[in-house]
Amino acid sequence: MPNDLKKPLGLKTIKNGLLTHLPLGLIGATILSATVLGAAAWIAVVRDPLGGEPVTYVRIDRTKTGLNPKDVAFADPKKAVEPQPMPAAVKPDDDEHPDDPSKSAPSADEQAPTKRPPPAQIVEGQPLTSSPIAKITERGRYGLVPKIAADGSRPVDLYARPAPALPSASARVVIIVGGLGLSQTTTQEAIRLLPPAVTLAFAPYGSSLDRWMQRGRQEGHELLLQVPMEPFDYPDTDPGPHTLLTTLTPEQNADRLQWLMARFTDYVGVVNYTGAKFTAATDKLEPVLKELGQRGVMFLDDGSSSRSMAEGVAHSVHTPFARADLTIDGNASEAAIDTRLTQLENLARSKGLAIGMASALPLTVRRISQWTKTLESRGVTVIPLTAAIRSGQM
Repeated sequence: MPNDLKKPLGLKTIKNGLLTHLPLGLIGATILSATVLGAAAWIAVVRDPLGGEPVTYVRIDRTKTGLNPKDVAFADPKKAVEPQPMPAAVKPDDDEHPDDPSKSAPSADEQAPTKRPPPAQIVEGQPLTSSPIAKITERGRYGLVPKIAADGSRPVDLYARPAPALPSASARVVIIVGGLGLSQTTTQEAIRLLPPAVTLAFAPYGSSLDRWMQRGRQEGHELLLQVPMEPFDYPDTDPGPHTLLTTLTPEQNADRLQWLMARFTDYVGVVNYTGAKFTAATDKLEPVLKELGQRGVMFLDDGSSSRSMAEGVAHSVHTPFARADLTIDGNASEAAIDTRLTQLENLARSKGLAIGMASALPLTVRRISQWTKTLESRGVTVIPLTAAIRSGQM
């Protein structure tokens, strides 16, 4: 009699030599495996698993979808635009928001000054133009730069602020506030607080210079470009990238000047930033002032160096020139600034004209703003820098 030890695994019993219970799980697994392997072999050999399925062909009209050969283009590396040299990074003040830190290249419309119509004739009381005037603008190697027009018009004349007609004996003062464009808060406050007759000088390293140029011009200010020049203790004192140096060739300095002049537009002239050594080197200074004169802009000597040769060189190359008489905030205290403003006022009475140079320190801007409010009541008038040149006293 058979026992459980002699039963085949998974079988209930054997009757008449037949199995009464077949291993259905094992059989099902075998069939499934064979099906999968068969399907895989069919796909590998035929490469069309949906062969035999119904297929519909639809014609696509590309004129209705908007896609045609003109919609597709391929970049041609030979036509790639060469990158323009960018200014070195300048650390902004904590309040600065540099929305254009690298001064990105202008669009095609902005690059073509001929698309900007010349402004109407400017008269006193009207806003100044805040866009470059086409006939006195050209594209240099780094951007838009000033030039003398074919009819002889100069930037120093067309970007000038009209000055009131005054008796020849009237005392006049010119005030230039420099260092603008580096700090958003400082620049905004200077434009807001200073009267329109005050001339604004912008450093070449700030971001959004075009925007600040427009704001300053819309408020009626004449503008100057500050050009860094080599001091005697260079490089211990380094004015910044693209500084004009006595160790460079005239061609190298001309290239640096081109970069600096292209930083913004609508300025009437250039003023040195430091530069005691450079302005004392006649052979290095002459090509620079000659280039400025040939482009129709003036040169202002900030008056910081007694060794400067700028006046004689400017006259020899026929470049419009002026020189500051004193620095207003060499000592940046309220009492010292007020004393210097009084000296400037007295100098204007004795000479008829005096020019003061200041930096855009918040204290300086506030003191100048307060001083100018009562200046005319004392018989002294603030005039723009170009008016000093036109008066024949420079």
